[in-house]
Amino acid sequence: MDSHVYRKASYRLPALAGVAVLRFNTRGTASPRGTSTGAFEEGIGERYDVEAAVRFAVERGLPNRWLVGWSFGTELALMYGAVEPVASQVEGAVLLSPPLHRATDKHLQQWAESGKPLTVLVPEHDDFLQPAEAAARFSLVPQARVVGVDGAKHLWWGKSTRPGS
Repeated sequence: MDSHVYRKASYRLPALAGVAVLRFNTRGTASPRGTSTGAFEEGIGERYDVEAAVRFAVERGLPNRWLVGWSFGTELALMYGAVEPVASQVEGAVLLSPPLHRATDKHLQQWAESGKPLTVLVPEHDDFLQPAEAAARFSLVPQARVVGVDGAKHLWWGKSTRPGS
């Protein structure tokens, strides 16, 4: 994934937190490095992209696997992260700017039943879902931690989102 958020995280997290990072584009996603094969399937066919990425991480022996999604990626994490074959292979998920367009209450209930941690970062000025509504929607998942990010927008550009900035 060539987004500025993922690129920075993938460069810094291995050294800062001792974790491996696997970035990937879903089918049909275009970026400066090219367009992945396949066509966008509204979150249905992308299930196989998530499964393949997790399988790749498992086959490479990467420990402590977490799903991290941004915008559409949060939908995929919510829809497929708490069901097999992915659920038994990941520790939990971190969601950045979840729009909750495709993920339904059913998917949130699956996360609740999984007991896996879910951290949800919601920009104050998000175009799709703002902190108060996110807190209400994610209340279905008792272990979800919803964090409103003051001054941030959906794309995480603009005002710094670092504490104290």
